[in-house]
Amino acid sequence: MSSFWDDWFKRFRDRRGFFFPEIDRMIEEMEKEMTESFSEMENFVPRDMVRVRRLPDGSVKREYGPFIYGYSVKIGPDGKPIIREFGNIKPGLGGEGRPPLDLKDQREPLIDIVDEDDNIKVVAELPGVNKEDISLYLTENSLTIDVNTPERRYHKELELPVEIEEASARSRFFNGVLETTMTKKKPRGKGTPIKIE
Repeated sequence: MSSFWDDWFKRFRDRRGFFFPEIDRMIEEMEKEMTESFSEMENFVPRDMVRVRRLPDGSVKREYGPFIYGYSVKIGPDGKPIIREFGNIKPGLGGEGRPPLDLKDQREPLIDIVDEDDNIKVVAELPGVNKEDISLYLTENSLTIDVNTPERRYHKELELPVEIEEASARSRFFNGVLETTMTKKKPRGKGTPIKIE
């Protein structure tokens, strides 16, 4: 049963070309461009991000996602902003045969790097995973975080601001937040003095 508003909008739609022909044409062009863009994007969506459901009436519905994008802004020690993106979708180059968005089946977690006196602390948000699902790989100047479960996939290769002592790293995970603390590598002295003969 249709409501008063359904009938009103139907009558308005039937008349809108009469009152606003330019606006009506612009709306139709926008709808056409959006439909083309979405159909092009389907070719670039990873298969893991497409689900097909059969509805009770027998029709089929495609669901895409999740698509996540965000960024954090922090002022660095030099007074300049540090911008870090996270998620699984970022603006792409687009163009011939390339998607307008860079879409991955793994998300980059939201990360913060805290530079303390003798330590570097990396805080990563990993909602929806268990401690056993997380793999950490460390070198003296990078930290890699990996999660690969059927429900959640995270990946981040993070360049550290200073070299660290690999054996010093300790990590804890609580309530979706991973905190890894590492000791900075102490700078070597000037070396051993050599007597010149």
